[in-house]
Amino acid sequence: MHYQALLSDGRASRVASLAAEVERKLPELIDSTVRQILAEMPVYADARFVSHAELRNSVRANLEHVMRTLRGSDVPDLSQARVTGRARALQGAPLPELLRAYRIGLTEVWHRFVELTAVTQDLAALVAATTAIWALIDDLAEALTTAYRDTTAEVMVAHQNRRSALVEALFAGGAATEGALWDIARVLDLSLDGTFVVAAAETPRLGHEPLPQIEARLRALQHASAWRLTPDLQVGVVSLRDPAAASAIVSLVREHPVGRVGMSPVFTGLGNTARALHLARVALSSMTPGTSGLVQFTESPLAGLVASAPEASVQLAHHVLQPVLDLPGDDRNVLLLTLRAWFDCQGSTKLTSERMFCHPNTIRHRLKRITEELGRSLTNPADIAELGAALRALNLFPEATHLPAPRR
Repeated sequence: MHYQALLSDGRASRVASLAAEVERKLPELIDSTVRQILAEMPVYADARFVSHAELRNSVRANLEHVMRTLRGSDVPDLSQARVTGRARALQGAPLPELLRAYRIGLTEVWHRFVELTAVTQDLAALVAATTAIWALIDDLAEALTTAYRDTTAEVMVAHQNRRSALVEALFAGGAATEGALWDIARVLDLSLDGTFVVAAAETPRLGHEPLPQIEARLRALQHASAWRLTPDLQVGVVSLRDPAAASAIVSLVREHPVGRVGMSPVFTGLGNTARALHLARVALSSMTPGTSGLVQFTESPLAGLVASAPEASVQLAHHVLQPVLDLPGDDRNVLLLTLRAWFDCQGSTKLTSERMFCHPNTIRHRLKRITEELGRSLTNPADIAELGAALRALNLFPEATHLPAPRR
């Protein structure tokens, strides 16, 4: 430590002599230090973190230790600085203000040394005292700062652990009582009866966020949110200022997509978050694996319905498309690609032919063969609906193409 290195110097005796004289007027020194702190520092004047009585007790304890150390009757004991640093961190007091208060107190001590040495013109003693005081300031500041930062880190970890637990309970639906929801809303800074949307983003790899800094970016738009990261998903609930703000959230999330992102419909009431997460995951599952982008559940209800019931959807795909699925590989793939393109092009033969780089008559021939193989019409609304759902099921669950047909 800085001060311990100074104690071996012969100047320590001069410092001790001056300190003994200053210590006789310690009550006055304490009073002047407290007055200056209150006058110059609103955080203490307003008793924002400690009462005036607590401030005085802290000043007294620290100055008594400083004087004992300067007299040489006590080795530098930094425990009081550590206690103060930890206590103020727990109270949320700002670190710069703590250090400033310490400097005010030790500067008051230095002023007393200046007054004493001015009478005798003992410049060497003043230099020694100044060196000792500022070395002691360094030691005390270092001890206080270390304790403060260590405690702040502990508090942040504890707060984050609690926050994570509450977010988990919210998404798992384990906060059914109004009291539990109120506590979650308070800690997460969310409105209990507000308007929300849930997003679920697929992680690119283990431990990596697909939506980095999303909470800060939303906060910049005045939207509070709470997020958690799992091995396969980053999920979050976003509080909206009004339901129309959902479009801004969608735009923000779509800025830099790195994978599939699903979003729930806008909903009201924090207690409905677990259900909204399910819908967001369904929306995510409606996208083809390996693609990037965002789908909101309300954008494709049919895709959401298919994704929410994998087993039934696979059975539907086989029931509707089995004759085509049983064809040899090339025939099967060409017909399925043509049917998908026809749906994507909203039933336009011309647009389908352009997409598939072939003549419209070729598309017509393929579509005619599809209807003959499946025994379904591309003009019957019921048949079209079933074909569309079956194609979505194959798109979402491509392994179903190679599975044996379900028993009927």
